[in-house]
Amino acid sequence: MFSSEQFIEYINLDCDRLSFLRNYLKENGVETNVIELGEKKHISVQFPPSAYDPTFRTKTVVCHYDRVPGVPGANDNSAANCAVADFAVRLSKLQKAHNVRIFFTDGEELGANGISEQGAFALAAYLKQNRIAKDEVYVFDSCGRGTVAILGQAGLLSKTSTDFKKSFFGLYKRAEELLQKTSPNSWMSLPMPYSDNAGFLAQGVPAVVITFLPKEEATLYYKNLMADKNLSKIVLNCDMHYGEKCSTDIKIEMMKYKEKIPFTWRLFHTEMDNFFSVMPESFELLGKILDELGRMVILA
Repeated sequence: MFSSEQFIEYINLDCDRLSFLRNYLKENGVETNVIELGEKKHISVQFPPSAYDPTFRTKTVVCHYDRVPGVPGANDNSAANCAVADFAVRLSKLQKAHNVRIFFTDGEELGANGISEQGAFALAAYLKQNRIAKDEVYVFDSCGRGTVAILGQAGLLSKTSTDFKKSFFGLYKRAEELLQKTSPNSWMSLPMPYSDNAGFLAQGVPAVVITFLPKEEATLYYKNLMADKNLSKIVLNCDMHYGEKCSTDIKIEMMKYKEKIPFTWRLFHTEMDNFFSVMPESFELLGKILDELGRMVILA
């Protein structure tokens, strides 16, 4: 497992995160490839063919490894990177099919410049071209603070085709069941800013996103949503990083709503998103969720 020392090295401002992740995985017996799409470099974990049984649907785990230059990015998104890397190591030791595909994506932070600029947008197109876009896509972003799992609501109000809606609702239901099983008294379905799920959704590929919040922040956020119906619209129209790259109109609105936004989200893209802001119990919960996802069986 990632040690505290390795995590500190990974969030160092000078760390070559792509090489670090690939080397860490290789040292632990897991091979990877790099998928270069434009200027983005996505890491694809390579499990043997025996890891996949075509009778069942493949579950794709996605988490971005890029970060805003000049900040540690401990929660956004290093915590999930470490947990997912360790998950890949555990899966590699199984002697049976697990049907899990893993991507560490590049260019998530560029999504604020337009979804088509987001690395996941091109990756989703690549998966469609290779006929593997019918996977169950689970995005994990900023899972290093708190023990309340938040299932984002983006996609629920989609105005796209009936087939997409059917596929998305099925995925969303399974994500709810996953969280209910792993944290029965500590999960919520709430509006949250977009992450890599936006790129997949824009390509017509159903995807859900899961993040974490401390209990007191999640509770206060829920109360604020109930008291002000406009808050949901503001949050859903912004990226995962509290709005500094959102449109001018959204920026102004977000400034008005600053105190109603979870404190954890206000740490994004700042030097305060550091080693001391993450919580050990969050890593434990994410590992539990990932392991249960690995055991989940869905007929193809």
